[in-house]
Amino acid sequence: MRYIYISIGWGFVLLGLIGVFLPVLPTTIFMILALWAFAKSSPRFHDWLYHHKLFGPPLQTWAKYHVIPPYAKWASVSMMSVSFGYLLFFAEVPVYVLAIAFAIIAYGAWYILTKPSFVPVEKVPVESLAEESELVESVSRQNVPVDAVPKKNASEEK
Repeated sequence: MRYIYISIGWGFVLLGLIGVFLPVLPTTIFMILALWAFAKSSPRFHDWLYHHKLFGPPLQTWAKYHVIPPYAKWASVSMMSVSFGYLLFFAEVPVYVLAIAFAIIAYGAWYILTKPSFVPVEKVPVESLAEESELVESVSRQNVPVDAVPKKNASEEK
């Protein structure tokens, strides 16, 4: 079974690579599916794909936050619409095929559009908020623009 999952994973990687060059095929979903197959079969291939310099960051964002960036949402829903338009106006298919295609595309679009578009902002510790508000108050008493005050960086805090 392990070799079947590895084959499936590499098949999805191949489809994802084709998707890089063809706007009709999505890349990220195939890489997510490849990651799933590799997780079931090969930790080495899973880690390679998960930490890949091109494909890794979107996979890591998806794994951690289930985020679909706005450009990917726009591209996905646009291509779904174009595909359905082609079926509707240029392909001679029965009405039930159109209905099934519409239902699948509508569900896919709904799923994509209901996912968050951005990584959520991490909660800032209360102590740092208190320090920053004290700094702003002291600066405002001196009539210095807040933007002119340098921010603390991590190296100064140590």
